[in-house]
Amino acid sequence: MSFNHIKKIVTFFGAGLVPKAPGTMGTIAAIPLAVLLLWIGPLWHMGFTLALTIVAIWACEMYEREKGGHDHPEAVIDEVVGYLITMVWMPLTWQSLLIGFVLFRLFDILKPWPISWMDKNIKGGIGVVIDDVAAGVVASLLMQLIYHHTTWLGVQIG
Repeated sequence: MSFNHIKKIVTFFGAGLVPKAPGTMGTIAAIPLAVLLLWIGPLWHMGFTLALTIVAIWACEMYEREKGGHDHPEAVIDEVVGYLITMVWMPLTWQSLLIGFVLFRLFDILKPWPISWMDKNIKGGIGVVIDDVAAGVVASLLMQLIYHHTTWLGVQIG
């Protein structure tokens, strides 16, 4: 696979190439994909997200080998994976999409322990992706609490 193809994957078709807040833009770009996956069902959502996580680790590894360095700002496929993890088993509502976005970005930016440890200590493609996976898992757990104990996530769209 050519470097240009890998770059398309890693930047999520160019979303990561914006000059300001590429991680946020990558997460915004993931929203339509999350909507589609929420619409087709949780098992497809989980299967696709697992497959995308594996592709993301591989693509980020190849991207770093080609460019040198670690966790380039334009690499946003990890944010896509993290947001998709956040949204697993959620209702398809504008509230869940928004709250999931905010929670995922919060954990991805602030990186509380152990997310910060993973970010600093794990290298390569898996190191690029693992902190976003962890942020997505923590955000997903909070989303589950919100979903089961409040009405904040609204009424299912589809």
